[in-house]
Amino acid sequence: MTTKTDIKNRADITVLVETFYTKIRADEMLGPIFNGIIKDWESHLILLIDFWETQLLLVRKYRGNPIVAHQKVDNKTKHSISPEHFGLWLNLWFETLDELFEGETTWVAKNRAQKMSTMLYMEMYKHRPANS
Repeated sequence: MTTKTDIKNRADITVLVETFYTKIRADEMLGPIFNGIIKDWESHLILLIDFWETQLLLVRKYRGNPIVAHQKVDNKTKHSISPEHFGLWLNLWFETLDELFEGETTWVAKNRAQKMSTMLYMEMYKHRPANS
């Protein structure tokens, strides 16, 4: 039995993000959304690794705008993304973290994802046309 360690560096974040998005892409409900929107997974994974490295290790690499990105996805999916989608995403994120790591940074990864998922859904919802 191997002992789990905490997230310490970009290599750990790469394992986390790649493992997690393998699950997302295969998920019955989330897979079609992600696979339908993301065409270049290789560069998207690098963007996500940069994002989480910025969030968890305070290495300033990510320069995108997740709110705008998620609003664009919501538009492309005709505003069909629901809190259930975010809940499934979050459950898979927690599951992946628990499989691979343990420690303070792992806890921060859970906490940040939970707060971000709520904020991103609310920002998407507020951006929707009045009739949606």
